[in-house]
Amino acid sequence: MKENKKVYVGLAVDIIHEGHINILKTASSYGDVIVGLLTDAAIASYKNIPYLNFERRRIIVQNIKYVKKVIPQNSLSYVPNLNLLKPDFVVHGDDWKKGVQQQTRRDVIKTLKKWSGKLIEPNYTKNVSSTMIKNKILEIGSSPQNRISRLKRLMSTKKIVRILESHNSLTGLIIENLKISKRKKEIEFDGMWSSSLTDSATKGLPDNSSLSFSARISSLNDLMDVTTKPLVFDADNGGQIEHIPFLIRSLERSGVSAIIMEDKIGLKKNSLFKNQSGAKQDKPNLFAKKIKKICNTRQSNNFMVIARIESFILGKGLSDALRRAEIYSKAGADAILIHSKEKTPSEIFTFAKKFRRSKHFVPLVSVPSTYSKVYEKDLIKNGFKLVIYANQLLRAAYPAMQNAAKSILNNSRAFEIDKKIIPIKEIISLIKND
Repeated sequence: MKENKKVYVGLAVDIIHEGHINILKTASSYGDVIVGLLTDAAIASYKNIPYLNFERRRIIVQNIKYVKKVIPQNSLSYVPNLNLLKPDFVVHGDDWKKGVQQQTRRDVIKTLKKWSGKLIEPNYTKNVSSTMIKNKILEIGSSPQNRISRLKRLMSTKKIVRILESHNSLTGLIIENLKISKRKKEIEFDGMWSSSLTDSATKGLPDNSSLSFSARISSLNDLMDVTTKPLVFDADNGGQIEHIPFLIRSLERSGVSAIIMEDKIGLKKNSLFKNQSGAKQDKPNLFAKKIKKICNTRQSNNFMVIARIESFILGKGLSDALRRAEIYSKAGADAILIHSKEKTPSEIFTFAKKFRRSKHFVPLVSVPSTYSKVYEKDLIKNGFKLVIYANQLLRAAYPAMQNAAKSILNNSRAFEIDKKIIPIKEIISLIKND
């Protein structure tokens, strides 16, 4: 072994496997190995967050015999760490000669030339990867404890967490499996939203609390059986404060990550209705007691309570919303959802700006059902950490199903609709057959 030579290896190491060991063993033959371990945020910038957090991954890697030192790599780029360390060698498997990491490789080569460093590229260990192992783990399922904690981890590492409405197990599978490549990054939904509106609509019931929590949780369990991603539960106003312990215990047993509770009282009326006559807002101190009740009831501090403020919906204005946000934050709310039915996000952006000025750093949540033109980058810029697309799947499904039914009636056969619907084999492929 060549003493005093510095060898740099950049790794994510979500789950350690023989491919990592092969790379590190090779690297150690050239000198002292310094591992640049990608932070959770760095990994989350191009794919989902790692199974293990940074500190747990650091401990594992630091105790591998081939490794001299572990330092954080704060981005996908090697360049900042390379300029700091000026290693004699960089070691990476030859798999990055193709695909999304080609530019990263070119940057490494260019940087190493500054001090005559060398890139070593051993053959990639085939048929093994952290992603492959992770997928096998996910096939087994996710424990309630792991699922509960995942949302809070996502919110601590990602610029914005993307949640999509799921009203049955099939929509849950879409959210679970859908991935796209965009700007050399893997994009997916981070979790699911269980909406009182869509849950009621699928049962043919109005969105006025006609569907009980017990009935919703029963359907929820079917969804949780076939998915692993975090779920956020729409609890309307939470019901009577005496009922909250039962609700929270039931949700935690199912593996729900967060509850969203709105500060309206009385007979439920959907907030997106233009006519809100008769709708009332709870007194801030009384709603704060509900928040405290949840905080005192939950078994895991990773289970999040998100307070939904209806001040804009009911015409109470900005000052009322800000006053409530402060009270709810102090009561223990883990995040604040500021709701709006305007066509633009201007009032929620104004709220966010004022809220931050008051030095409150509780995460903000957006539900852009009416102001759907807003881009996620603008939500991020204005301090929002979680975005919920609350009803789009159901709204997309209904006209598609209605059009299919009309076609069959008009043509007295199904042939005309065949080209507009997915093949049966694709439906079957969604369902894992053990």
